[in-house]
Amino acid sequence: MVVGDLKIETEVAVVGAGPGGYVAALRLADLGKEVTLVEEREEPGGVCLTEGCIPSKALINAVELAHTAGNAGKLGLTFEGLRVDPAKLREWTDSVVRKLTGGIRGLLERRGVDLVRGRARLVSRNSLSLEGGEISGIDFRTCILAPGSRIHEIPPAYDVPVWSSAQALKIPEVPETLLVVGGGYIGLEMGLVYAGLGSKVTVVEFFPRLLAGADPDLVEIMVRSCRDRFQDVLVESKVTGIRVDGKGFSVDIEGKDGRVTRSFHRVLVAAGRKPNTGDLGLENTRIRLDEKGFIPVDQECRTAEKNIFAIGDAAGEPMLAHKASREGKVAAEVIAGRKSAFDNRAIPAVVFTDPEIAWAGLTEREAAAGGIQVRVGRFPLSALGRARTLGRTDGLVKILSHPGTGTVLGVGMVGPLASELIAEGTLAIEMGATLEDLMVTIHPHPTLSEAILEAAEAGAGAAIHTHQPRRK
Repeated sequence: MVVGDLKIETEVAVVGAGPGGYVAALRLADLGKEVTLVEEREEPGGVCLTEGCIPSKALINAVELAHTAGNAGKLGLTFEGLRVDPAKLREWTDSVVRKLTGGIRGLLERRGVDLVRGRARLVSRNSLSLEGGEISGIDFRTCILAPGSRIHEIPPAYDVPVWSSAQALKIPEVPETLLVVGGGYIGLEMGLVYAGLGSKVTVVEFFPRLLAGADPDLVEIMVRSCRDRFQDVLVESKVTGIRVDGKGFSVDIEGKDGRVTRSFHRVLVAAGRKPNTGDLGLENTRIRLDEKGFIPVDQECRTAEKNIFAIGDAAGEPMLAHKASREGKVAAEVIAGRKSAFDNRAIPAVVFTDPEIAWAGLTEREAAAGGIQVRVGRFPLSALGRARTLGRTDGLVKILSHPGTGTVLGVGMVGPLASELIAEGTLAIEMGATLEDLMVTIHPHPTLSEAILEAAEAGAGAAIHTHQPRRK
């Protein structure tokens, strides 16, 4: 590396140290490249680690432990004196984040990746300007853009101190009543966290059902559980006004049955995310954003500028950390001269509600909308031995397959540890497995993974533990 006054040169510049950027930087270093990683935040890891999936899952784990303990009476176990200490919970969550960010920093140092702090913008196809750090700019041969995403701005109509999901993750308080605006995965996960901490939670969702992107039969099982833990769930409804009153907030809600005004101590707006692509200096290159604000890329993650790559949330949906990491490896390998492409058949999606929902590949909704003929094999957890021993029979696994070949096209599930089990379904789709492949694979007994075997057997018309009519 050649160092100038306040400007440096590097072989590869990576903008953004989230799960796409830092993985790309580490892979590049392993492949012998000189790498400079630019991050605006104080620590690497990105939104996912610092204010997204990691802290939220730490909180979810804590409240689910409390919920499980509270429901253990039916197993013959009774606990007394269980209480939540918000300060210790915050300390635990922060400690998880600190250890993981420290681990990433250590990996970068040991691999020889230069971590530079600053806000990066492209000034040409071979140069970046930096603000907020000790370096003023970077000249590069190749660049990977991994700027991540941010929370949608709170609507101007809500010109009151409502919480964003990032603020809610800090557990500033446990309000007596909480309104969650948005019935997507962020709203539901955070709503369940606060319900578990003792808040009376109401969820308002504009669409006719929660989690509009998932198959209804999976969502319905989860919704039944949520309705038991939430004070209210209002679908086909929208918030038309929020005002500060003496005890908190007065909220106007308009739904199919008319308009009501309710009071809440706190309001959380779970409005989704948008890519950080608006201020990257793309106008100084040939790169242009699409209508959704994403950077168009090919299977090698290249942009319109062949020496500039884009990965993660900036490169299109789904905006998921594991998709970003895979793209980071692809981009790094292409830059290093290896043959690589983001040609994955399935990207798993997980909602960490209770019970969890997970799916990969084709969904029944997509098949119906596209006129795609599929065979669906379903297996309820109520018929599974391991689910019975856990006292968790609220769930099912289903597998979509090609009617002629039996090739696995999609896998969906709802139930305990669905986030762990979906990997087998994703692998089946990725390798082009058939129902027969799943059926002849011996699954250990008694485990939740047997539900995948059973769903495959049901799809093939060879169900053992459930009754189904004979096919003619």
